[in-house]
Amino acid sequence: MPTPNDQARAFWYGERRRPTVPSSQLRVSDAERNEIADALSHHYADGRLDEAEFNERLGRAMAAKTRADLDPLLADLPRLDEPDPGPPPRRTAGLGRVLMLALFVLFALSAATAFVRPHVPWLLIGLVVLVVARRRHYHRSPSPAGRRFP
Repeated sequence: MPTPNDQARAFWYGERRRPTVPSSQLRVSDAERNEIADALSHHYADGRLDEAEFNERLGRAMAAKTRADLDPLLADLPRLDEPDPGPPPRRTAGLGRVLMLALFVLFALSAATAFVRPHVPWLLIGLVVLVVARRRHYHRSPSPAGRRFP
């Protein structure tokens, strides 16, 4: 049982206990009303609400006094903070595929011109480009331990 001294200390130092109120009975702020209005606007823009229902819910949101008044307004609508899965990612031809196609064309040209101009070493130039490209690829790929290949 609190003594009169404890009660006086609580009074003067602001240690009074506030009665606990259920969260549904807490009063809402203008910012919370605006947040609900923004969410309703997004759902209206997405076509989940028609104009009459949007106006009715918006009026109830602006007139809300407690959280219990706001809770039913979005209960039957999906949450906006959940990410939209969107379309699956597209697979694109990587640099490696483009490089291999270019090297194939280079080898085909070198084979075709080898008979016409045997003094141009197209095949050797293609091999050097292939070795340099592969070596750069290995130097850019980190190993699982985070170190680079020599």
